Amino acid sequence: MIRPHQLLLGVGAALLAARPALAQAAEANALSSPDSQRTLLWFVLSTLVLVLMVFLLLLVALVSWMRPQLRQLYALPTVHDTWSGRVLGLLVGDARLVQGDVRDELMDHEYDGIHEFDNDLPPWWKYSFYATIVFAIGYVTYYHVLKSGQLQGAEYAAEMQQAALLIAATPDDPNQLTTYQPLLVPAELSSGKAIFATNCAPCHGASGEGKVGPNLTDEFWLHGGEVNHVYKTIKFGVNGKGMVAWKGKLSGKQILQVASYVLSLQGTKPANAKPPQGEKEAPGKPVAKL
Repeated sequence: MIRPHQLLLGVGAALLAARPALAQAAEANALSSPDSQRTLLWFVLSTLVLVLMVFLLLLVALVSWMRPQLRQLYALPTVHDTWSGRVLGLLVGDARLVQGDVRDELMDHEYDGIHEFDNDLPPWWKYSFYATIVFAIGYVTYYHVLKSGQLQGAEYAAEMQQAALLIAATPDDPNQLTTYQPLLVPAELSSGKAIFATNCAPCHGASGEGKVGPNLTDEFWLHGGEVNHVYKTIKFGVNGKGMVAWKGKLSGKQILQVASYVLSLQGTKPANAKPPQGEKEAPGKPVAKL
């Protein structure tokens, strides 16, 4: 049987033998790597974890080796019923500190043939209950008496107010529609047509007849057919529907040009048009045609 002191000597010798190699590796990493501080930190942490594991291993081996002596010490009347003695009991297999005293004494009542034992509540349960009482007192004092912290309602209101300020400061608010009017100048619509042919035709067809995406030439719309709704759909996209957001690729003017061109396709009735999708909308303000 390996004694604890022999195990300690073996582990110590192994650590001493490995120390030069570990130090050289750490020094080499520190000199060659740009993240030398991070490497050194991981080296120190791994060393501490290794030392902790060795310490725990030695502690387990020491307790196993000295268990007979610990049982004799635990059996002493002056030690057995003390709090430190109960901690010692955990090392020798007595779980009174966790389970409480089990007296196996029946109480003087029964119900429907069921007898109740007069045993203590587990100490871990009682201490947890006491901890909840202390926490509740501290919580009430902090939030309701001293009013040092925000309650849920006040915290929610503050977060919503902060979010409103952030949205107000951000020009790209998907919840706020623009107030643009459709472009009628042929040159603007020609620019929109060129952008549409390059970016939109693969999904909506060269004439807006619809492929993967919906038909853009009828009176039915999935996300609104007014120019500002079309502008919003192009700019922010539609999550989960394959419609990507173009705000990072097209400028605001280009998006308005495309939206105006899309509206100019109304009623063109191209060949192989996709069946209507969405809701029908009444024709809006007339849009110039190319």
